[in-house]
Amino acid sequence: MPHIVIIEDLFMEKTDDASRALIWTEVEKRILYKTSVLTLAETESRAPDGRCSNFIVLDATDWVIVIPQKDDTFLMVRQWRHGERALSIEFPGGIIEPGETPLEGAVRELREETGCTAQTMSLLGSFNPNPALMTNRVYVFLAEQLSEPQELQLDDDEYVQCLELPQKAVIDGLGTPEYSHALMTAALALYLWRTYCCTTTRS
Repeated sequence: MPHIVIIEDLFMEKTDDASRALIWTEVEKRILYKTSVLTLAETESRAPDGRCSNFIVLDATDWVIVIPQKDDTFLMVRQWRHGERALSIEFPGGIIEPGETPLEGAVRELREETGCTAQTMSLLGSFNPNPALMTNRVYVFLAEQLSEPQELQLDDDEYVQCLELPQKAVIDGLGTPEYSHALMTAALALYLWRTYCCTTTRS
């Protein structure tokens, strides 16, 4: 297991009286449809003024995204995305398996999709992919001091090409059809903030 570094949070969560006046309370939750990857549910929630309304939510397993850094390059994967119906270049990542911690999931996904292990895994942060609908979280790890790649360990339905790309090419590619996954852009923004902006602020 690699050494893990947790980057300190710069902003503490604050809940003042004005914020508390915006909080809803979930009263009931009904499962509408369940699949292998997510569950569609309807919740009845009570507003701060006592009024109740129904909302649709998607329950999904937590995910991990790993940013493997090698000098001035990133290890990336190219794969077919069925929703977009196109190829997408992304950081390695996937669901956290039952019983795994986010770190264990990140270590496994890195090994499966790139064939590499890392001496250091830094937890850069986590976020909700779409808080209006989703209930899960995405954990973003920075993988450093990578081993030489070994054979990939992909799932039966995974077809992945591993790429080593200059960091500048990845950053310049954001917003283009090759980089269509919004969560990868969010992960890269978190990486840039933690590794560059925070360093500049603290120096």
